[in-house]
Amino acid sequence: MTKTAVITGASRGIGQAIAAAMVEAGYRVLGTATTEAGAENISALLGGKGRGYVVDLAVQQSVSNFLEALKQDQETPLILVNNAGITKDNLLMRMKAEEWHDVIATNLSGVFQLTQGLLRGMMKAKFGRVINLSSVVGRMGNGGQSNYAASKAGIEGFSRALGAEVASRNITVNSVAPGFIETDMTTALSSDQRSAMLARVPAARLGKPEEVAALVKFLASEDASYITGETLHINGGMYTA
Repeated sequence: MTKTAVITGASRGIGQAIAAAMVEAGYRVLGTATTEAGAENISALLGGKGRGYVVDLAVQQSVSNFLEALKQDQETPLILVNNAGITKDNLLMRMKAEEWHDVIATNLSGVFQLTQGLLRGMMKAKFGRVINLSSVVGRMGNGGQSNYAASKAGIEGFSRALGAEVASRNITVNSVAPGFIETDMTTALSSDQRSAMLARVPAARLGKPEEVAALVKFLASEDASYITGETLHINGGMYTA
C-alpha cells in the first residue's frame, strides 16, 4: 500500500526538493503552502501523485481546517515532514513582540498542532515517521536570530520527547538540521555576503536542497526504524555536535 506523506512548506526550496524525492520513492505527497498560488504549484509539481493545500501554520484554525480537509478527503498520512518555517530577524533589544510571536507560532506551535493532529492515525496504524526541520542555528546560535534559534532548539527538544513517547508504536521522531543550503534566500545574497558565509563551511560550498531531501527520505524509510529522538546535522562540517 502506498504511504502518504504530508510536507509543509513544499512549494519551493528544501520543501519542494523533499516533495520531489518522496514522490520518486513511491509516496503519495500532500504539500502545504501559505497561498493559493503556492498550493497550485505543489499540485502541478506532484501531478497525479499528490496535491497542494493552503495552510498557515501560525493560525490554529487554519491547521484545524487542514486536518478536517484530510479527513474529508479520506487521507491518513503516516509520514509528516515539518519543513515550513519563517524568519523575522532582529537584535533582541530591537525585536518587536510580533516578530518573536510570529516565528514561534509558525516554527514551533504549528509543528505541535499539526503533529498532534496526525499522530492518532500513526498510532492506529502502528507506524509513523515525524521528521522536523531544525537548523544549525538551533545549536550554535546566530546574532539577530534569537527568535528563530529558540524555535529550532525547541523543535529538537520536542522531537526527543515525542520520540520517547511513541517509540513502542513503531513511530520515529527525528530532526534534520541543515546548515547553509542553496535556496532563493542564499541566491539573493551579495558576493561579499556569500563569501563570508562560505568561509565558515569546511566543505567550501553550500549544500543542495536535494541533499537534505535525501536524508529526509532515508529517515522516512524502513531502514531508519531504529533511529529516533535524534538530530542529524547536514552542514558541510561547519558545526559538529
